[in-house]
Amino acid sequence: MLRLLATRGAGRRVRPPPAAGLGHLRRSPRRQASDVPRNQPPSPDLVARPVGISSMMRLPVQASPEGLDAAFVGVPLDIGTSNRPGARFGPRRIREESSMLRAVNPSTGALPFQSLTVADLGDVKVNLYNLQDSCRLIREAYEKIVAAGCVPLTLGGDHTITYPILQAISGKHGPVGLLHVDAHTDTTDKALGEKLYHGATFRRCVDEGLLDCKRVVQIGIRGSAATLDPYRYNRSQGFRVVLAEDCWFKSMVPLMAEVRQQMGGKPLYISFDIDALDPAYAPGTGTPEIAGLTPSQALEIIRGCQGLSIVGCDLVEVSPQYDISGNTALLAANLLFEMLCALPKVTTA
Repeated sequence: MLRLLATRGAGRRVRPPPAAGLGHLRRSPRRQASDVPRNQPPSPDLVARPVGISSMMRLPVQASPEGLDAAFVGVPLDIGTSNRPGARFGPRRIREESSMLRAVNPSTGALPFQSLTVADLGDVKVNLYNLQDSCRLIREAYEKIVAAGCVPLTLGGDHTITYPILQAISGKHGPVGLLHVDAHTDTTDKALGEKLYHGATFRRCVDEGLLDCKRVVQIGIRGSAATLDPYRYNRSQGFRVVLAEDCWFKSMVPLMAEVRQQMGGKPLYISFDIDALDPAYAPGTGTPEIAGLTPSQALEIIRGCQGLSIVGCDLVEVSPQYDISGNTALLAANLLFEMLCALPKVTTA
């Protein structure tokens, strides 16, 4: 019988994930931090990277969010896309590339696995034949996650998934601030007569009062448009729209100092579309736009959120079949790790 290597403490073994997925999360007694050692990604010096189940950072897979401070969650949905499909395979590919990651962030001094109990909750069970039903399933799964006091870090999936996630997040925290890094504003009212798809995500969030609109910042926006003033709606709602050309050849540190002041100490959600980056760095996405952000700018943006009241994050729109090298998924995995390192309870050395 094939044995799964342990990823929680030396010499222990982790059971394979249950087949039910997140659609049927089971409750378990909340574990105290002092009871057992916190989960740690296995060192590649001790366990070869190709060994073990393909979980995020090779962390233990857990059926329930109980006892977790934060968790990686996959949402393999792409039926809300407007161009190239394939983001349903994003979570799987990101997990594969995440085996390159280690437990400590020496650049920021962050020690996430010494500060938090983290696991991989597997994937939400979505309905690939019904977008409305998928959004219901996502919302219900995330309601259970946030009710357990667990901060979700989501592997997408197309950007439609952020809408039901924010329904669950705001159900606990009220309207939240939003740091939205993307090539597109995703505030179109409808397309082909439909009001629910990845280009309308934040329009629906505004309609339902899920966002604190005075604390919404969109960074990296660019590309051709249907009108000469495509950002009128966003600015009318109080959003700050930072165009990609205003970021060219610049450090994001000064901008993020302003964003930190704007967000204050209130709940913040980070939504990062991989197409915010230039397709030279991240070709594996469905709606690429030229002249985007660089990976170093992406790091500056996420690291600029360290210590803010982050209540959830997502990394969406990775479509691996357009990226033979795997670089897009590798970049996504690293950005998710940086988001984990930026969570408010993470200590730094």
